[in-house]
Amino acid sequence: MRKFQIPKPPSSSTKSIRFPNEVIQQVEEAIRGTDCTFTAFVVEAVRVALENLREE
Repeated sequence: MRKFQIPKPPSSSTKSIRFPNEVIQQVEEAIRGTDCTFTAFVVEAVRVALENLREE
């Protein structure tokens, strides 16, 4: 059995960026009714985009 360890959140930094209002509305619509936050959605979208770039 693996020993339980208290997880450490990944380090992060604040970065201010501007989104077109239309994109904000689309993201908010996509996450409405879920437990996902705007930030979590954007971080995952960027991760997927970076992965796709590496595959090209």
